[in-house]
Amino acid sequence: MFDDLPPDLDRLHTLRVWHTMWLQRIDVKIAALTRRRTEEERGRRNRPASPEWIIELGIGERRPPLQVHAGDCYMAGTRRRPVDRDEARRLLATGLKACGHCRPDSALGITELSGNPVLTAAAAH
Repeated sequence: MFDDLPPDLDRLHTLRVWHTMWLQRIDVKIAALTRRRTEEERGRRNRPASPEWIIELGIGERRPPLQVHAGDCYMAGTRRRPVDRDEARRLLATGLKACGHCRPDSALGITELSGNPVLTAAAAH
């Protein structure tokens, strides 16, 4: 049998202490990573669902609405608020601009609005 351990007790005790310290460090790291993974999973499970529709808001004290977007639209700015389907339809019907990328007007079934110049020009062709 190949024995590469030191022959004396003093060095064997030193190795044991050294390896015990390393095992404690490894155990602490394992526990921290396990806690982090559990917290991330809990965060994913408890994350609120993204809204179906959002309104991009302007700058300023009154922050007027600028555009209607689908809830997952990558073009929506950071100033936004969620709205329900009825409010999104109402805002589009009153002339608020629809995002040209996610096309909430098409998704909401609003295809002909006289107040929306982009849709009016498209309908004329």
